[in-house]
Amino acid sequence: MSNHDQLLRFNFQHLDIRGELVYLNSSWQQVLARYDYPANVRQQLGNAMAAVVLLSATIKFDGNMIMQVQGSGPLKKLVVQVTSDGTVRGLARWEGLVPDGSLEHVFGDGRIVITVLTKGADPYQSLVALEGQTLADALNVYFLQSEQLPSTFRLVTTPECVAGFFLQQLPDSRSSLDRQLHEQARDEDWNRINTLAATLESSELLGLQPETLLFRLFHEEQVMLHAPKSLNFSCTCSRGKVERTLLTLGRAEADDILKTDGKIEVDCEFCQERYLFNAVEVAALFDPEHADEVPPGSTLH
Repeated sequence: MSNHDQLLRFNFQHLDIRGELVYLNSSWQQVLARYDYPANVRQQLGNAMAAVVLLSATIKFDGNMIMQVQGSGPLKKLVVQVTSDGTVRGLARWEGLVPDGSLEHVFGDGRIVITVLTKGADPYQSLVALEGQTLADALNVYFLQSEQLPSTFRLVTTPECVAGFFLQQLPDSRSSLDRQLHEQARDEDWNRINTLAATLESSELLGLQPETLLFRLFHEEQVMLHAPKSLNFSCTCSRGKVERTLLTLGRAEADDILKTDGKIEVDCEFCQERYLFNAVEVAALFDPEHADEVPPGSTLH
């Protein structure tokens, strides 16, 4: 697998259709190194990571996109995140045996929440029903019903790597009269491209170079492949964020934890970084005027 950690966009000249390819290799291995995920959990997590990267390329934002699934089934929680800078992370929480089967069998009663956090703007959320056999099925239905944009997701996860393929019909920018005249042609183009895309094998998506893959699928079409965007695993946790969380928690509760444990210990679920705070550090956090009393080098993480 030579397509290391990158997102590529492509478009069909003279057609109102765009596409994307995503490959996660090293970043996927770093996610797996932090937890021993069962095969079915790993499958859902990898598919979600590919999906959130593909989704991130459909809009412009400066910040984070987060996809979260919480349900009542065996797979309790799944969270994946991508930033506008191309960093990715993800985790899953489960109880007992996670079966094969539909999203309902795996997640139980729940829903998918997609949140976009853009600097200087209010958060934006979309809710996606947990319908269908796979995450790709649910996202296809969401785009068709909520966004009126026919879309096709293909997601592949193995223990070694993750890959994703995406097609979407672009909004018609013509006038209402022209739109009616060209609607049939647009539908025919979309159906033709999807018929060709349906021949894509998982082994091809995982093993072929993007140029070779697109030529094999669409050699009679004019396809323009754009420069790749690099992706990498990185966690957005920091000691400063943990400190702000402790301030929100309040001095009284922080002191209660100190009395019980002698320290406050916070672990990041995503990267397993550990942040430790002793009594002196907590006191300085809530009383900055005495911050100079914290001994040099006392910060532990």
